Amino acid sequence: MNVMLRQTLPLLELDILRTFVAIAETGNFTTAAETVHRTPSAVSMQIKKLEEMLGCMLFRRDARSVVLTHHGEVLLSYARRLIALSNEAVARFMMPEMNGVVRLGAPDDVGELILPEVLRRFAETFPSIAVNVSIESSGNLRRAVADRRLDLAIFNSSENAATVPGEILLKEQLVWAGKKCGTAHLKNPLPVSVWEEGCIWRARALEELSKSGRDFRVAYFCAHHMGQRAAIRADLAVAPLARFLVQDDMVALGVKDGLPELGYYHIGMVVGDDAAAPALAVADYIRAAFARFERSPKEILPLAC
Repeated sequence: MNVMLRQTLPLLELDILRTFVAIAETGNFTTAAETVHRTPSAVSMQIKKLEEMLGCMLFRRDARSVVLTHHGEVLLSYARRLIALSNEAVARFMMPEMNGVVRLGAPDDVGELILPEVLRRFAETFPSIAVNVSIESSGNLRRAVADRRLDLAIFNSSENAATVPGEILLKEQLVWAGKKCGTAHLKNPLPVSVWEEGCIWRARALEELSKSGRDFRVAYFCAHHMGQRAAIRADLAVAPLARFLVQDDMVALGVKDGLPELGYYHIGMVVGDDAAAPALAVADYIRAAFARFERSPKEILPLAC
């Protein structure tokens, strides 16, 4: 019976999924139509066809904006994954002889934990392309792409940022991390470990602590998340970390521990306007890697830990 059910399921069309993703990212049918080189009416028909096939509404529409429904948010994750994997598969056969150097930037957390998977898979398909990786703060990375010093970059941004360049790869929770069975979070004032000025995790953490009225002091400072982990493991301080960075010897702390919620943040990617084919290929592999990470982080993280 399961075999028969699978055979009767309709197939998702990549062309329609590309239109769906374009609308989700631009929040506008007309702008999305320009992106996918179709008329607004054709785009509307594609989405109507997709909604009828899935039996649910994907967007909430009003006079000013288009917003994803819950079903739309679920589909967006699948759509990005399917498109990225399709591009990866096609590139393996159509562009195996590409060569050159791609200048890629990333913050250190992504650089250590996720990039190894991207680079490993990419090198298997394009052994003649060298990827030159720069580890920097998110603000510096975005400026480097705008100044053409990098071809593309992964970056962290606030969930509430008014405008974010490029595209969003992942929405991740930000938590307070402390040593498992540690006592740093019980101290008053609270000892906090933070990054350099301009770090969105630092800004969010200190802002929420100030709002909550909790006394705190900056007890440890390091520009790299490995240093933050050292402070946590020594039980010197607590630190704001992405949930995926919380290791087995750490614990995620929250309201029950007397600490304010930190919400979520975005991991995004920006690609230079004049990026060549090798850089675009790297971008597709990054999209595919984050799609796999979103589905199952353990598929990615053990390769780097």
